[in-house]
Amino acid sequence: MPERVFRFGRAQHLVGVAGLPSGAHATVGVIVLNTGLMHRVGPFRLHVDLTRRLNALGYPSLRFDLSTMGDSGASAEAGSREQQVRADVSDAAALLASHAGCTRFVLVGLCRGAQSAHIAAHATASVAGAIFLDGYIYRTPGFKLRHYLPRLLSPARWHGFFARKLRQVVEPEEVTFGSIYPPREQVRGELVEMLARGLKLYFVYSGGIGEQFNHPRQFRECYGRAVAGHPALRMDLLDGTDHTYTLVCDRERLFGHVEGWLQEHFPAPKAAPAG
Repeated sequence: MPERVFRFGRAQHLVGVAGLPSGAHATVGVIVLNTGLMHRVGPFRLHVDLTRRLNALGYPSLRFDLSTMGDSGASAEAGSREQQVRADVSDAAALLASHAGCTRFVLVGLCRGAQSAHIAAHATASVAGAIFLDGYIYRTPGFKLRHYLPRLLSPARWHGFFARKLRQVVEPEEVTFGSIYPPREQVRGELVEMLARGLKLYFVYSGGIGEQFNHPRQFRECYGRAVAGHPALRMDLLDGTDHTYTLVCDRERLFGHVEGWLQEHFPAPKAAPAG
């Protein structure tokens, strides 16, 4: 399966690696966004392994560095970070459209990459779906009950709890993995708008964010029935996995879920055999 390195974008400032399966015409391409400040390979080459698996199924892909990250430079345009993310994703979509004939796109992001995917999916007409790995989630009363009740009878845990509270300078649901979340109602409203536009959304949470998400029911507690119960949205909690899917068995588990969801909602033709 051929992979090509591209320099592209409105200022030729973006760098990415496209997987372009031969012998298959796919209308849906997969775009993978940076995890935090990490460049396009992803944690422990997660993005490389994922895109190559998807290429083998016939999905064109692009893993690239957003503006000012990794090997990508700045566009010299004025604007907010959100505006840059949207423009970068539009450039990435144009590249896959030109080289693979894609007309619709699925965004994939882990952690802060999921936040970038949310920003772009909400405002980019050609985005048809998104896979949010440890995306936005907020602590709910149910989370706090499940989290703190088992600790009530442990003096050592009470000591640690109060020590952490004394060190806190913000509410715990406002900051996660070093980033500041927007208000929950804003995120919920944007998800409602995406679903109304026909987007397919897949939320996958790892077992590595137990301090933020501790039960599948929390998703409904957080976003309500209109979002959590929507037929175009799926949510899975992969208990026992770490945040970056370091173990091979955890990675295989994640890939199986992602591949199954994509094939259900965006079936792609098989790539032609090599040779």
